[in-house]
Amino acid sequence: MKANGTVFKYGDNVDTDVIIPARYLNSSDPAELAQHCMEDIDKEFVNNVTKGDIIVANKNFGCGSSREHAPIAIKAAGVSCVIAETFARIFYRNAINIGLPIIECPEAAKAIEAGDEVEVDFDSGIITDKTKGTSFQGQAFPEFMQKIIKAEGLINYINAK
Repeated sequence: MKANGTVFKYGDNVDTDVIIPARYLNSSDPAELAQHCMEDIDKEFVNNVTKGDIIVANKNFGCGSSREHAPIAIKAAGVSCVIAETFARIFYRNAINIGLPIIECPEAAKAIEAGDEVEVDFDSGIITDKTKGTSFQGQAFPEFMQKIIKAEGLINYINAK
């Protein structure tokens, strides 16, 4: 399983309130949430993101409230993977539960820049910055997590069993 796309880069402590602002939480429709994804931190994100693109951030991505809306908005916007130095634990869990691939790799998070073309191999954990010709070893996804992501989330995975 692989992800391949153009990078949108963010800093430390990107919280769930900027991923999907609270004023939109009256909806649980993924398409509607996607229209407002990242708008408080990057007004042009929704206009520029294309299916397969990748978010790269520094420390503590997804901190703040435990809303599942945040990873849903990112996934529905077309993002194929989020790479960060570290993730807030509840965001990490919510992302896997809804089938959004995320990978921690401090070296990649520091070196990759906005606009770079990046490929992530979830089997090996290798992150390749195709723009710069560099590679980084992230944490590979265990097989059961890959199955959850391929099933588009934990509930679908369980229902298919």
